[in-house]
Amino acid sequence: MVLLLCLLAWGLAWRTKELMRLKQEFRLLRDTSTEYNLLLQQKNQDLLEKQNHEIHIATLKERNRIAREIHDNVGHMLSRSLLQSGALMAVNQQENLKEPLNALKDTLSSAMDAIRSSVHGLHDDSIDLESAITDLLSGFANYQVSLDYDMGRFVPSAVKYCFISVTKEALANIVRHSKATKISLTLREHPSFYQLVVEDNGTGADRTEAQGIGLLNMKERVDSLNGHFSVSSAHGFRIFVSVPNNADRRN
Repeated sequence: MVLLLCLLAWGLAWRTKELMRLKQEFRLLRDTSTEYNLLLQQKNQDLLEKQNHEIHIATLKERNRIAREIHDNVGHMLSRSLLQSGALMAVNQQENLKEPLNALKDTLSSAMDAIRSSVHGLHDDSIDLESAITDLLSGFANYQVSLDYDMGRFVPSAVKYCFISVTKEALANIVRHSKATKISLTLREHPSFYQLVVEDNGTGADRTEAQGIGLLNMKERVDSLNGHFSVSSAHGFRIFVSVPNNADRRN
């Protein structure tokens, strides 16, 4: 009887242990499945974002191509027509043709202004800020470069031109006046303003004075958008720019 009870107890203990093992395996399998599902969702999201970005870039390139086509073809034809109308007005001797020729020239001038405005708008819209900044940094392979880009897809043209110009000048100043080995760029969109920060770990004499003209050019560009511009040389060199998100003027 005792032996039977021992065997029964051992059997129950074994079944309990096996049940716990199976439960643990089930939990592990469930957790692994959940992890894989989350990873798959993230991969799909990354792929979707990449596809959307590629579509966005392709759209910008197409806008740029259209702008070039309009400028090179329609713009040139209108310019030639304006010259021809001016030549006709110069040699015209008939009073009854003066007013129609003036009207023709005014119409062509208006068309040329409209074309220029459209081409300018298409070209501005075709600039992708992240790609432009990345291209600028591609020439600094000898530096340890980091880029933190967190901007919306649609950035006002004036802000794009401002940030590209400031970044160009800041990078040029780093090469000319700094012994830096690291460059850090941050571009971020906040609810009420756009932010650009350029930092390096360079040292040297009074870099603020050495970079005077370059810093002045950057400040004037930012001031034209009612933005804020400041520099700091406490640890390396830091340029801080903020521009209100209602800055829609073109430079």
